[in-house]
Amino acid sequence: MDAGGDGREVTTRCATPEAAIAALATLHGQASTALRAALERVMAGGAPPTPEERAAFRYPELRLTYAAGGARPATRRAWAKFQAPGTYATTITQPAFFRRYLLEQLRPLMEEFGATAEVGPSGQEIPYPYVLEPGRGVEAGDATGAMLARHFPTPSLAEVGDEVADSLWQAAPGAPLPLGLFDAARVDYSLRRLVHYTGTDWRAIQPWILLTNYHRYVDQFIRWGLAELAREESPWSGLVLPGGVQIARGEVGADPRATAEALTAASPWHRFQMPAYHLARADGSGGVTLVNIGVGPSNAKNITDHLAVLRPHCWLMVGHCAGLRGSQAIGDYVLAHAYLRRDRILDELVPPDIPLPALAEVQVALQEAAARVTGERGDALKRRLRTGTVVTYDDRNWELRWSRERRPLNLSRAIAVDMESGTLAAQGYRFRVPYGTLLCVSDRPLHGEIKLPGAASAFYERAVGQHLMIGLEAVEILRGDLGSLHSRKLRSFDEPPFR
Repeated sequence: MDAGGDGREVTTRCATPEAAIAALATLHGQASTALRAALERVMAGGAPPTPEERAAFRYPELRLTYAAGGARPATRRAWAKFQAPGTYATTITQPAFFRRYLLEQLRPLMEEFGATAEVGPSGQEIPYPYVLEPGRGVEAGDATGAMLARHFPTPSLAEVGDEVADSLWQAAPGAPLPLGLFDAARVDYSLRRLVHYTGTDWRAIQPWILLTNYHRYVDQFIRWGLAELAREESPWSGLVLPGGVQIARGEVGADPRATAEALTAASPWHRFQMPAYHLARADGSGGVTLVNIGVGPSNAKNITDHLAVLRPHCWLMVGHCAGLRGSQAIGDYVLAHAYLRRDRILDELVPPDIPLPALAEVQVALQEAAARVTGERGDALKRRLRTGTVVTYDDRNWELRWSRERRPLNLSRAIAVDMESGTLAAQGYRFRVPYGTLLCVSDRPLHGEIKLPGAASAFYERAVGQHLMIGLEAVEILRGDLGSLHSRKLRSFDEPPFR
């Protein structure tokens, strides 16, 4: 994968981060407009683009040069810093949307390290599906689609990969080093997949992400979000549901619960594999997105492969688990301090013998959030919330091979079993996104308390609301300390400058 275009000279020297982002936005806008205009012409029966026109259908490239000319700036920051002198580059898509993120990265690199910035066209073409308006597409077997593929850039697997994130990238002689984990083609690919899986525009996804494996959490999230929107002093500004359903402050009505039920009924969430719900915040500190990822490590990997390109501040798993210890009760909480990954889905990318560190900031926030929401501290909280190892399986019926699983569960001193948490932690580690897990015990299969319809319904009514509130409270605690949240524990030795 080309980490920085084709090596041609960049055309515009930018004195400030703001100027660099403005130049990126101009080039991206011009390329997208030219590509879209040519597409519309061809789809209306006009002439295909000329080679000269097609040469304009390219992503902009951002290139930074750092020449260490003295003492290297001292910083405890885990991101926005150079590991060594050199030229770093990447292609950029949607610079207007990523403006806040780009400024956070560029300001320290240019102001503290004295890096120079250049912007110009890259050699990486923009695939034509990525500039079509939402809902506008071309059927794969359609004659028009075949013709467009002959005359316009199309998505290419050779252009999309995670070589930088997975430590597989190797610099070609004289080529720039990677500036970030993802280039433009990889980002655009995932932005469209997010729309497909979640049923919402990727622009609605918030930087604080809660992941769950039960739809009942969605019901609680919508009710709580609407209640917050109805509250006069609330910092929240609007709620977005799958299918484009939106509600802003002032539109909740006199009965938020009734509005929640009506919205849930109106939203076509069942059409989407992993529907997402987004509560936006008005103060600029970032809202919260809840994604119902369903069950299993495949879903967990799939959605986080794509969420990672948005560079979220954190993702937290709030779902259900099987408690393994006799001292646990239905409705107790499990705070994962370690993961025994028997999901197998990431074994080649992050081998199971690679340790996944618990992030102190996330662990402390989740425990403090549990104390605040439950009102319990000290020994009382310890009776409700246990820390330890969570086992993640790819087989929901792991109990049926208990004779084989007994030993590794004993050796790991595991306290709970689920199907997503280890995968989500490994993906967070892999993509440098802070992660954490707080699970709720919904059954105890080793002690005769299996999940049966009556008991399950009573448990859901009692536990889901409180569990979700703990996740939301943890986000509020983490919101005030972003600098330490983006931990150095997640950075490699040859880390790209961008977070």
